[in-house]
Amino acid sequence: MVAPPAERRRWLPRWRLHNVVRVLSLLRRTRQPAATSLSRMEAQRLVRAERRGLKIAILCRTGVFAFALVYYVVALLVSGLVPTLAGIVALIVLTLMGVLHYMIIGTQLDRPWVKFVAVAVDMIVICALFVLLPQSSRTEIPQIYTFRSTSAGLLAPFIALATLSLSPRLTLWAGAMAAGAYLAAFRLVASQIEHPVSWSDIPREASLAQYEAIYFSQNFIGSGTRYTEAIVLVMVSIILAIAVTRARRVFFAQIEAEAARATERERREEITQRLGRFVPAAVAERLIEDPSVLQPQVREGAALVMDVADFTAFAEPRDPAEVIAELNRFLARCAAAVGEVDGVVIAFTGDGLLATFNTPLEVAEPKVAALRAARSLMACGEPHGFRLRVGIAAGPIAAGSIGSPERQAFTVYGNTVNRAARLELLAKNLGETILVDRTCAQALERAGERVEALGEHRLPGLADPIRVWRAC
Repeated sequence: MVAPPAERRRWLPRWRLHNVVRVLSLLRRTRQPAATSLSRMEAQRLVRAERRGLKIAILCRTGVFAFALVYYVVALLVSGLVPTLAGIVALIVLTLMGVLHYMIIGTQLDRPWVKFVAVAVDMIVICALFVLLPQSSRTEIPQIYTFRSTSAGLLAPFIALATLSLSPRLTLWAGAMAAGAYLAAFRLVASQIEHPVSWSDIPREASLAQYEAIYFSQNFIGSGTRYTEAIVLVMVSIILAIAVTRARRVFFAQIEAEAARATERERREEITQRLGRFVPAAVAERLIEDPSVLQPQVREGAALVMDVADFTAFAEPRDPAEVIAELNRFLARCAAAVGEVDGVVIAFTGDGLLATFNTPLEVAEPKVAALRAARSLMACGEPHGFRLRVGIAAGPIAAGSIGSPERQAFTVYGNTVNRAARLELLAKNLGETILVDRTCAQALERAGERVEALGEHRLPGLADPIRVWRAC
């Protein structure tokens, strides 16, 4: 509805792009606490990922020991040998330990050190089997033969399982415990040999017979090979720990990227939702890409004030819901028309609007853009049977936020804005359609547009009369 002159004067000096400052506050909020919320999110997601990985590792490890138990018993029975009680008990205990560890993950009994203890026990028990399980049912076979027939590579899969927990420390710990337990078992068995021999006992120019005599000796312990195997276990754990570290970095990068996309999506949705009521999507996108254009500033531009003539007569005989629906359709077309020339609708004023050109978005020729927008607005009114009045003024336009810290609004103000509003009022009195001021008329003439001088007119609120032009 058209506001009476007394009421319209209240809002003529000040125009607001509602909710834009709330958008700026949103941008600040998404930038400042993002690091804290992101850290919490990273920690929570990492804990869940570590738990899932640890559960998978425990399931695989438990399955391996359960299979080893069955294989150990069946293989020895098929071979006509009797499984040792120590081997059966050890494999059963290891299997049950895995089941227990799996059950307590994520409960109050779960502690960070539990998984380290579990890995240490696994490596110690496995290497203890190298010492306790005889190589053969014949007691005269030296236990050192276990290290010849059983490679330390048996421990490597258990190191690899530790990587599923996504913990570099657990992976390194698994490698260190595997190497330490393996060497401890080897030294214990080697200490039982009265006269051990190793690679260093083979002469440099040894013949085949001399080489075989030492290598196949029951006292041959091959210390160098055992230490090399232990070093390989440590190296494997280091490489896997590095791989886990890189995987964690990728994990964090993915979380950060997801968070950044979510934040950007929220920003875009919020800004588009708020600004989309004033500007078309293309303009909103430009504001999203560079929110700094909404910061306080003074620019040379053009202000356009549009109003529907005789809107009261249109609305009076109609149902209010019908009037609002019709007005919404009309103003939507108007906003699109303004946006097509990169103008920004600052506010809808009942049955009219205020738009600016070259603030907050840059426009190469704001006066020409304002005239083109005015002509498009006229075309927008035709399908609805509306006759429009437009006032256009050019000059400096101040833009910025006003209000309290809790509630602010984006505002454009100044003499240019006031002059445009009063030109629209003058158009009503003169029965004109588009009126422009001197600055705008001069720019339009240079651009080849046709304008007609209407002489000087006194405008409400202005001390001196100003020259006015009609834009055709």
